[in-house]
Amino acid sequence: MLNYILNGVIFMADKRIFSGVQPSGSIHIGNYLGAIKQFVDNQNQYESIFSIVDLHAITVWQEPEELINSTHNVLALFIASGLSIEKNIIFKQSAVVEHTQLSWVLGCTARMGWLNRMTQFKDKAGKNKENASIGLYTYPILMAADILLYSATHVPVGDDQKQHLELARDIANKFNTDYKKDFFLLPQPIFNKNSTRVMSLRDGSNKMSKSDISEYSRILMTDNNDIITKKIKKAKTDSLKMPDTIKDAESRLEINNLINIYSASSGIDKQLVIDDFALKDIIDFKKSLTEVIIEVVEPIALEANKLINDKKYLEVILKEGAEQAREISSKKISDLYSIIGMI
Repeated sequence: MLNYILNGVIFMADKRIFSGVQPSGSIHIGNYLGAIKQFVDNQNQYESIFSIVDLHAITVWQEPEELINSTHNVLALFIASGLSIEKNIIFKQSAVVEHTQLSWVLGCTARMGWLNRMTQFKDKAGKNKENASIGLYTYPILMAADILLYSATHVPVGDDQKQHLELARDIANKFNTDYKKDFFLLPQPIFNKNSTRVMSLRDGSNKMSKSDISEYSRILMTDNNDIITKKIKKAKTDSLKMPDTIKDAESRLEINNLINIYSASSGIDKQLVIDDFALKDIIDFKKSLTEVIIEVVEPIALEANKLINDKKYLEVILKEGAEQAREISSKKISDLYSIIGMI
């Protein structure tokens, strides 16, 4: 049983989620459908801890002022999307020093061969890996620290994060074996079965990304209705009619991506979406898709834009969240130091 304190009340929980979101770039609909919506759906089933992971963000250069603004933007979107500040602990990673303390210890536990197998470093560093930061190479260890610090029992993951969770479990298991203690829990993944990976609106073979050079590659969760309409209108497709089978849809990357977005945004099964629009003109489908996306984005964008302007309120939430997080993390580090001979 996991004890924790939230808003001055002691709770006991047997399931705890930890998840983090980087404050680099703007949150897009892929982030929302693939992660934030799942956070909201799970908050009544799990005790949940969410971190805005600004330490991860600086593995690549960030403008200091923009990093602060992005942190506030992520928090505003969390709240506007329905994450409760009463039910959940929400904080900024850099405000809880125990993350970096644990990361060092875990870095002394992890093996070089494990990190060398991490495919995301290869993808992000590309051919110029000799000029990539050390942080970009070792950030999976910090990610493991984020999770293990709070004795998380479950971690929401997408396809591109499974390897990082496996690494966290490997590190936890090695530490437990080395010190002959069942100190770290081995967290289990939570896969989002109801959404698929959202791809770029300009290239159906690439994931929708905050860093894509084209603004028309993504729908931001703060876009207004006119911008959403324009982006969907310009979204890359082909000159054929709408597909009438899943097999046909999956052979056409861009239209398949738009169908997936429609299904995930509306909650309508993909097969039913295909049946509804089978052999119709793509322009008609795009009009309906625009309406579906606006229905999701508009209320969140309106509320987030209000919250973003109240910096003091957002800072209070981050401060209180960090204090709550430290009540858990400081105890974990104290126990850890006792085990490894530092107290």
